Amino acid sequence: MAYTELAGARIPIRSWADPAGIDDGAARQLQNTTTLPWVRGLAVMPDVHYGKGATVGSVIAMEGAVCPAAVGVDIGCGMSAVRTSLTADDLPEDLSRLRSRIESAIPVGRAMHDSAVDTSRLHGLPTAAATALWARFDDVAGAVSFRRGRAEKQLGSLGGGNHFVEVCTDTTGAVWLMLHSGSRNIGKELAEHHMGVARGLPHNQGLVDRDLAVFVADTPQMAAYRHDLFWAQEYARLNRAIMMALLQDVVRREFRAATPRFDEVISCHHNYVAEEVYDGTELLVTRKGAIRAGRGDRGIIPGSMGTGSYIVRGLGNEASFNSASHGAGRRMSRSAAKRAFTAADLAEQTRGVECRKDVGVVDEIPGAYKSIEEVISRQRDLVTVEAELKQVVCVKG
Repeated sequence: MAYTELAGARIPIRSWADPAGIDDGAARQLQNTTTLPWVRGLAVMPDVHYGKGATVGSVIAMEGAVCPAAVGVDIGCGMSAVRTSLTADDLPEDLSRLRSRIESAIPVGRAMHDSAVDTSRLHGLPTAAATALWARFDDVAGAVSFRRGRAEKQLGSLGGGNHFVEVCTDTTGAVWLMLHSGSRNIGKELAEHHMGVARGLPHNQGLVDRDLAVFVADTPQMAAYRHDLFWAQEYARLNRAIMMALLQDVVRREFRAATPRFDEVISCHHNYVAEEVYDGTELLVTRKGAIRAGRGDRGIIPGSMGTGSYIVRGLGNEASFNSASHGAGRRMSRSAAKRAFTAADLAEQTRGVECRKDVGVVDEIPGAYKSIEEVISRQRDLVTVEAELKQVVCVKG
């Protein structure tokens, strides 16, 4: 479908979401974003909903500026997925042991590894990536420099909230591995530090929303944020790569007789900033709950812990700044979900999935999310679907 053009304060808003489905809080955030003089375009994905700092499911193209609160506190959060040579017939009827082995290999929630993961012992993971990452750490903000030891031990760990590790099957019966995570606590602390700096700058006084405070080009504050932002994005990417390697090792051990093989891993950020050119102008594009969908780009659009997910390929639609949705998108807040649903509801809605079914994850119940099928159907001009997945194991933080 084509986008709908919504009125903005300074520029029109291109929306792939159902206008009637955009809640008042999100609509207000979108309007506020268009008041910034540096904004050159704003695209809204079909999974849009109100978010902390900026609207989840929005793509903000700015010239000579970037808004740290729009990126958010989970810098570089994203997805990784890989198709295996296993089929559904290789999976045991009882998947509880597989889930337990995954949880033993990959710390979840606030847990971390006892010591930094030795990446040289992981299949197909070059140690050069970790070496290069930590070589740049001495230049990150001094406010978080004392966190290095913790950040090293959190590499290769999941976190909580909506982060997950899944084993899925596609419509052909192929088994896939998929996970969702970001830059853990180090990304959060870097983001909060820079958001505080931005709010205190003179040019950000009097904004309609203090969360829209920006850094502008050719300033020391912008240079410092860009360094730390891109460092955290690489930390997030490496975090997912290590988890995927750990997950593949679990699968190799559990299915040794089948000699599992793995295709090339698909990896994509969905909370990040990229330097891109549109109409000859260099822009800083913030994807807040959106993936890059340039022509040929492979991406991952997950549903909830009881619904399908999609492997997609971008069509390169510049009207959306080469972007697509990052998931189903919440239709109710976490607190509202906890009031509306019970553990029994969660068990019913995740029937057939080996996963937690307790009150601690009721806020992640499928009923709290939009229909992933509808979200996909509204962006057929942004991506094509390559594979449709359904989880059989879901590990939550």
